[in-house]
Amino acid sequence: MIYRDFRGIKLSALGFGAMRLPVIDGDDARIDEAAALRMVDTAMKNGVNYYDTAWGYHGENSETALGKALARYPRDSFYIATKFPGYDPDNWGRAEEIFERQLKKLGVDHFDFYLFHNVCEMNIDAYLNDEKYGIYSYLMKQKRSGRIRHLGFSSHGSPEVLKRFLDAYGKDMEFGQLQLNYLDWSFQNGREKAEMLGERNIPIWVMEPLRGGMLASLAPEHEKTLRALRPDEDAAAWAFRFLQGIPGVTVILSGMSDEEQLIKNLGTFEKDEKLNDAELSALLGIAEKMLSKGTVPCTACHYCVSRCPQSLDIPGLLSLYNEHAFSGGGFIAPMALSAMPEDKQPQACVQCRSCEQVCPQQIKISEVLADFSARL
Repeated sequence: MIYRDFRGIKLSALGFGAMRLPVIDGDDARIDEAAALRMVDTAMKNGVNYYDTAWGYHGENSETALGKALARYPRDSFYIATKFPGYDPDNWGRAEEIFERQLKKLGVDHFDFYLFHNVCEMNIDAYLNDEKYGIYSYLMKQKRSGRIRHLGFSSHGSPEVLKRFLDAYGKDMEFGQLQLNYLDWSFQNGREKAEMLGERNIPIWVMEPLRGGMLASLAPEHEKTLRALRPDEDAAAWAFRFLQGIPGVTVILSGMSDEEQLIKNLGTFEKDEKLNDAELSALLGIAEKMLSKGTVPCTACHYCVSRCPQSLDIPGLLSLYNEHAFSGGGFIAPMALSAMPEDKQPQACVQCRSCEQVCPQQIKISEVLADFSARL
């Protein structure tokens, strides 16, 4: 396992993300705890010591499941991170209540790492309005008391939003978690955001390194290009190697759904093999071609699902939309949709936009679903 230095401690370069744990019967809220425990055992055995979860993951069940898994190990053998769920306006005035419940759910007396979750356009004013909501003051109080050892943030927002947050609280942020991958290096201004943190000497944590799994499997022509350069590396390994070469990157989180994915990632992180200039150029060239297909940046976080009055599987529908856009049509999306009830298909969207209020990617979901219906 590769390790990175952070304030006198060594963190595994591969972080265990608990947003996509194995589930039962495809139900995101029903974690297969036996399988999750086995995965944590494998991760611990192979040197992973950083574990990331959050209030909203898996229908608010991720923290509990991860807490059970890690309770079987000495407290000083792992570092645990969770977040204040500011992606949902209903939580803005509940910092103390949620923090105390998180401690109980995870079965710990302190958090090694704690984050302002998803700093973005829809919550930046609330995060900065400390007089009204007191989120910053409360978290700083917990840091002074030792119940938060290291305070940071995650952000899916624009560079402008990120700058506002850093101008206000940057002096107190010990790390920043960004959505970084070679697709978003340009698409979501990843490079600009990484450089912004670098200018402030804030170490970078990476989320969505595989773009919700999108970068784990590429089109045959792209796979062929990469295999010619590194015959022994698969598509996922290329995505991780890209990130290993970005200055300031300390922890790369991966939300793994099964043992096979975990074992493959562990193999990749046995050594540090950054991309050379020719390899980097080839990879970014592939990204340009992929982005020309007109897809949307959904990472299947499922925040939107809880807000949908129609109970639509929005991440699933957006995934099918992306496939349809990538392929320029085809039979896969229509085939999959034909197996769904009509009231769960794209045209069932009532355009209320409630889902858009909590979307980390700021996707205009209602417009995309309308376009999907039109395309079909």
